[in-house]
Amino acid sequence: MPGQDSPFPLDLHDEWVHLGPGATAQPQPPFSDLQWYSGYSHRHAADGAEGRLLSMHRFDASWNVWEMHPKGSEVILCTAGEITLIQEIDGEEKCIPLRSGQYAINPAGVWHTADIIRPAEAVFVTAGEGTEHRPR
Repeated sequence: MPGQDSPFPLDLHDEWVHLGPGATAQPQPPFSDLQWYSGYSHRHAADGAEGRLLSMHRFDASWNVWEMHPKGSEVILCTAGEITLIQEIDGEEKCIPLRSGQYAINPAGVWHTADIIRPAEAVFVTAGEGTEHRPR
């Protein structure tokens, strides 16, 4: 399995973790580009909507897309900086400011994006099966 030969500790910024059924956790190969997600989906397709991706990202600019996870919720935990999470619910935008230690949940099927108020870092636990994007 990719990543299992890697020495611990691993850096969550680069090597994300798949959380699967049966309380499993599998390190993933380092993120390289957007094609990485196709490989991830292929590696864990059998887990379906029960699979979750644990990742960490740094941001210095607001997102230029909206995204939506149709089959499960996503947790966003701000670990540094300041983020305004924007959710589109029933045609209206709901703004949720997040600072270090604060989190929010994007329910399944809710379009969301983010404005970066101060350079930020966040941990994501994402039910990514069927994720969709649209321009902001």
